Amino acid sequence: MSQKRARTPELEHDFVRDPTLGYEPAGSYGYVRCLEHGFPNPLVRWHYHEEYELHLIVQTRGKAFVGDYIGHFEPGHLVLTGPRLPHNWISTDVGPEGVAQRDMVLQFAGEPLKRASESIGDLREVLPLLERARLGIEFFGMSERASENLQTIKRLHGVKRFSAFLSFLGELAECTDYRLLSSMPLQSFDDDNSLAQISTIVDYITANATESFSMGQLSQRVGMSESQFSRYFRRATGNTFTDFVNRLRIARACQLLMETDRYISNVCYDCGFNNVANFNRRFLEIKGMTPKEFRRQGEARFGLRPTTDAHRQAGAKTAPG
Repeated sequence: MSQKRARTPELEHDFVRDPTLGYEPAGSYGYVRCLEHGFPNPLVRWHYHEEYELHLIVQTRGKAFVGDYIGHFEPGHLVLTGPRLPHNWISTDVGPEGVAQRDMVLQFAGEPLKRASESIGDLREVLPLLERARLGIEFFGMSERASENLQTIKRLHGVKRFSAFLSFLGELAECTDYRLLSSMPLQSFDDDNSLAQISTIVDYITANATESFSMGQLSQRVGMSESQFSRYFRRATGNTFTDFVNRLRIARACQLLMETDRYISNVCYDCGFNNVANFNRRFLEIKGMTPKEFRRQGEARFGLRPTTDAHRQAGAKTAPG
């Protein structure tokens, strides 16, 4: 029986947002809150919160952790994370003296914008951006504009700050040079009825990803032919049916690899794969590394290295990736 480690992300509560850590003091800002901090800093931890967060790295290089994504960052790295999406950035090139400023950050709530868009149609332009951000967006070619805008927004207050924020949010919504960092979300398209049907199927797949089912079985559930279902499914998710199921299962595998000590062979079957070789192959295709390497690199999201014999032995027991 595997023993689950306490490796889940920490929920960031408002009472920990102390100005000594880099936050603006309570009462000094309105809808948009600014944050700047260096490295090391207590805020550099594996965590999540209810707000959207626009995060710009201005100094240092290292590893970024966003949901089940593990990648590298350097100055100019710009990411928008959605509510409750775990994240952390660990610098790996910093001396013992640290750096005074590493991050420029904006935090804002999504629901007020969504409610306002019901009566102010112009705001609807940013809703697809907010939907994509649920799984993390990295923007390219926007670092200079981001630095300028974040500095301006921090300097302003009241309506002027909100106006500058909306203007830059509009720029991000128009940016086409980006990538999603975690799983693939639904994308909007014109046929709302078919999208609703596919959304129902996506919900079913998400809830039953470890079970065995075929595209033919699911197409029958919504009264479509397999070819029609395949076409609509790809338009809705950006993936073929098989790729989507594999990505969903790999996402679940990532969670188990990061949060438990289960053998990799057990993780394979827990996630709905029929054999370890296929699991390893799909994992490498989607994540760019083996499950074993993903687990090893994932340890760094807390900014700590496992040093005890117990941790080393746990790593040694892991089935080869």
